[in-house]
Amino acid sequence: MKPFSEARIALVHEWAGVYGGSEQVVAAMLEVFPRADLYALVHDPEALRGTPLEGVPVRTSFIQSLPKSKEKYRSYLPLMPLAVEQFDLRHYDIVISSHHAVAKGVLTGTDQLHVSYVHTPVRYAWDLYLDYLIESGLDRKIRGLLARLVLHYIRLWDVGASYRVDAYLSNSSYVARRIGKIYRRPARVIYPPVGIDRFRSDLPREKFFVAVSRFVPYKRMDLIADTFARMGKPIVVIGGGSEFETVRRESGPNVKLVGYQPDEVVADYLQRAKALIFAANEDFGIVPVEAQAAGCPVIAYGRGGTLETVVGWPETNPTGVFFDAQTPGAIEAAVKIFEAHKDEFLPENCRLNAQRFGRERFHRELTAVVQDLWGKFQRNEALE
Repeated sequence: MKPFSEARIALVHEWAGVYGGSEQVVAAMLEVFPRADLYALVHDPEALRGTPLEGVPVRTSFIQSLPKSKEKYRSYLPLMPLAVEQFDLRHYDIVISSHHAVAKGVLTGTDQLHVSYVHTPVRYAWDLYLDYLIESGLDRKIRGLLARLVLHYIRLWDVGASYRVDAYLSNSSYVARRIGKIYRRPARVIYPPVGIDRFRSDLPREKFFVAVSRFVPYKRMDLIADTFARMGKPIVVIGGGSEFETVRRESGPNVKLVGYQPDEVVADYLQRAKALIFAANEDFGIVPVEAQAAGCPVIAYGRGGTLETVVGWPETNPTGVFFDAQTPGAIEAAVKIFEAHKDEFLPENCRLNAQRFGRERFHRELTAVVQDLWGKFQRNEALE
């Protein structure tokens, strides 16, 4: 048997062009396995400047050489299943795929352990399928038919590729349930790492609310801005994206849109805000955990990963309030509950709850799980 310390490891990610939540997980995986080689379909070094992935060598696919691949990589979705299958991973003992589109579809041999850390099954091909078509204007005419055919093909390939994985890990129980629903496989939950230590939770709270997210349809930043414009309460909205200008034009004077901001500015707002407003149905959701690390309570849509990361009022030691619908009325009602019970949302409880998701815990759990799986794999024992 080969000792775990001597095993050659490959990490496979979809695209290394934006430093978002899944890229934070990949960076933490490289901290756990510093000798691992990183593969990605597309790599944009300029977009990763100033991040933990700056300077990390990345082995790319043939999509890297196609026109405008760094800017328009999502346009090459129909080629991604083929591209990920072309990675030559024959010389590795353990392959860890970081999956939210096609990464788990890599080809491995009988003597190779493939562990897939799933951020989400392909959302725009499964549970957000119809939303994606409507929001992209692909729900009608010839372009709509072609989009439906491509996504139908992606679903068929995705299910077939699910059998290539020896063991699944997921970033939340919510995603684990979806893995069970779509792939009919169990998954162990290892929550993503959150940089708890870069936040302070002891600063005085001010009168404004805050929202932090990309301006894309499912994040519902438009809903937050519209609701607070109606309520007349001050809110600072942080983030950039395709819907930013539309939301800015339609916002009231009490809604302050500041665009994309560096981490230290985001941290400063979270450390001073009255509460974070979060309206997305996220698979995990790093921002609500960061807010709690800063001592900031969370008013969130009660679906998805936030149900696992926020202690909702009226539970003991609450760290937030849930609303049950993505509507202005539901958010306004939750804000009223929060303000009526604001003395119950203690910064120290928020901070304590956030500490369950620290980087050290991720490092410890990922090491233990992969080491355990490697031992069982070599002994030909059941992995699930």
